[in-house]
Amino acid sequence: LAVSGLPFMGPVGGVRVGLIDGDFILNPTNEQIAESKLDLMVAGTKEGVLMVESEAHEISEEQILDAVMFGHEHYQPIIKMIEKLAKKATKDEWAVPGINEKAEKIYAEIKGSFEDDLRKAYKNTQKVVRNSAVDVIKKAALEKFVNDDTSANFVMTEFKHLEKEIVRGDTLKKKKRIDGRSPEDIRPISVEVGLVPRVHGSALFTRGETQALVITTLGTSQDEQVIDAIEGEYRENFMLHYNFPPYSVGETGRFGAPGRREIGHGKLAWRAIHPLLPTRENFPYTIQVVTEITESNGSSSMATVCGSSLSLMDAGVPLQKPVAGIAMGLIKEKKDFVVLSDILGDEDFLGDMDFKVAGTEDGVTSLQMDIKITSITKEIMQTALTQAKAGRLHILGKMSDAIDTSRQSISPNAPRIESMQIPKEKIRDVIGTGGKVIREICETTGARIEIKDDGTVEISATDLKSIEDAMARIRSITAEPEVGTIYRGKVMKIMDFGALVTYLGDRAGLVHISQLAPQRVETVTDVVQNGDEVYVKLIGFDDRGKAKLSMKVVNQESGEDLSDNS
Repeated sequence: LAVSGLPFMGPVGGVRVGLIDGDFILNPTNEQIAESKLDLMVAGTKEGVLMVESEAHEISEEQILDAVMFGHEHYQPIIKMIEKLAKKATKDEWAVPGINEKAEKIYAEIKGSFEDDLRKAYKNTQKVVRNSAVDVIKKAALEKFVNDDTSANFVMTEFKHLEKEIVRGDTLKKKKRIDGRSPEDIRPISVEVGLVPRVHGSALFTRGETQALVITTLGTSQDEQVIDAIEGEYRENFMLHYNFPPYSVGETGRFGAPGRREIGHGKLAWRAIHPLLPTRENFPYTIQVVTEITESNGSSSMATVCGSSLSLMDAGVPLQKPVAGIAMGLIKEKKDFVVLSDILGDEDFLGDMDFKVAGTEDGVTSLQMDIKITSITKEIMQTALTQAKAGRLHILGKMSDAIDTSRQSISPNAPRIESMQIPKEKIRDVIGTGGKVIREICETTGARIEIKDDGTVEISATDLKSIEDAMARIRSITAEPEVGTIYRGKVMKIMDFGALVTYLGDRAGLVHISQLAPQRVETVTDVVQNGDEVYVKLIGFDDRGKAKLSMKVVNQESGEDLSDNS
């Protein structure tokens, strides 16, 4: 753009900032990001900052502001290099049309005809009533000014300019907002948790006319998301989905794949929550959070942060601390400005800044900012961060009235997960030929089993008995056979001289016909059939190392060792 000759108020530079041991790191490597308390992207012009995107581990407002200013300082050389290149290679400037006299004329006529009506409409504090009143005025303006020479789009552009002038002027001069609040006021908040009985965790977070229904579901490592990224494939055990259905703003529309907005808002909420989640070692569950925005009038992404925190705590996920978020706005004219807490949808649309801050009572976990003016100063950011902290603490207080810490146990509807360690060389025994053994354990116990390369076995089921049964089976398979020990086995083959019985998984041994029963046995099938489950005692090994088993010294009903009684 700098060399194109197009109208451009840049150049723009950008850098990435990390924080390790109290020192800011410029453009950190992937290894440094892994140990950094901050991952911040900042971009802007010579004069100030245009955008910020970040994830942090509860750092203070002062630190995050210093990080932004550190980035602002260090992208200046990039801007200078672009300017230097532009002086050598820029093309001729494009001719920019001057102010359209027709636009000025239409604007003046709309203002003269409808300013009083618009001001009256914007005195309605309820979104639906206000929008209905504004729509009536829009329709009247279109009927009056649209003709063969003036299109509807042309009229609506000037109509929006008048809306902007009215709302911004009242907010800046009178410090009174569309819904009657002062700049620092937060809308009324109501919180409910555990309202959906069958799910693992649920919360309903309502702030003014914005509402989020959030559901948490717990799964096993087999439910992790496999991500094929440019750096390579990896697995993610925390997923957060943000859904914004048309009905949330009183409209109809198609439901399809998530768009850029849904993906972006979901990722912002993910960044806000992620630093407070337990490690996989402490909580081996896959966590899926789904937010359904049921009503929206601004700050729905921050309602998602609040609702997600509540839903996770309701599900028994051991969050280190509750997390809340707030969206800030800005009205700026020349040197005068006012920062707005908990902005409405109209304030977002008509204002100059969307500044979203999330965190705990002790620090910031996520900051996202974008603006519609050329840049903002350190003073404005400092005011926004200070005001956002006060708002965040207020919201956290309201949330704590419903639930202030994670539940001590997970929902009875959630799967139970237990882990055990087996020797690496025993993995093949537990899996069996073609997965035969592990499949049979899963089918008979009702548990799900996953074995990792290091020998870690993760067993999950909805009830503890299934897990215990599966663990007992695995222990029996991985145990080394001991002479004198009784095992549960299965008859796999009948021969004239005895029966071949498998035990400890795929291990096999012979029960000679003389060891089938205390009495004399004429035919093997008089005592056992293929597929019978029996108790056997390992009485030794032959010269080839094959196991010798006995049934006659074991009570086949109880598994008791009869030789101990003789």
